[in-house]
Amino acid sequence: MHRKILAAAAAAATLLAPAAASAHVTLQPQEVAAGGFTRMDVRVPNERDDKGTTKVAVKMPPGFIFASYESYPGWTVEVEKRKLDKPVEMFGEEQTEEVDTITWTGDGERGIVKPGEFKDFGLSVGVPEGKPGSKLKFAATQSYEGGEVVRWIGPEDADEPAPLVTLKAAAGEHGGSDPTANATAIVEENDAAPAQTSGVSPDALDDKASKGLAIGALVVGALGLLVGIAGFSAARRRSA
Repeated sequence: MHRKILAAAAAAATLLAPAAASAHVTLQPQEVAAGGFTRMDVRVPNERDDKGTTKVAVKMPPGFIFASYESYPGWTVEVEKRKLDKPVEMFGEEQTEEVDTITWTGDGERGIVKPGEFKDFGLSVGVPEGKPGSKLKFAATQSYEGGEVVRWIGPEDADEPAPLVTLKAAAGEHGGSDPTANATAIVEENDAAPAQTSGVSPDALDDKASKGLAIGALVVGALGLLVGIAGFSAARRRSA
């Protein structure tokens, strides 16, 4: 009897495991291009049935010099920075700080992630350079009504893993297309190629124009001859 109960409990735990794993705090998308600007969302699901999430804090990994946030009614945002060990040159300016922690704090009915809900907190960030395939760790804390705090800081296989984002090659690398290079190639090709009109080459157009002028001259000459003959005939009739 006890074995049957244990087996049923194990089966139930197995069925519930994927649902629990999907409810972790994550960063979306979970794969971003190194060295570029992109939008990222801190996705915060509520894992409790009787209380709401009222605060979320995310500690950024090294290298995030720029980060701006999307505002939401009922939520205030605080961005903390830390000094760089060595200043870096970006966009023609010397940067001496990088983003350390971003905290969203709810206030009132609109500043809460209720049971059964999730919320995406949007960020626009400059992703640091890095080797494709390497992972960035974003340690996070999630605070609930009543003072409970869940720390998402563990390894990937932990019950409370830290959100991870994998770096991929920047656009244009590993055979990727370079729009600027393609545009330059198109311009150079157009400059080198002779002008075309309706599929007829310039030489053919010149030939057609010359033939047209010759025919026109012949027609004008013939008309002049006819006019002259008519005038001569009229003059002889008058003299007669």
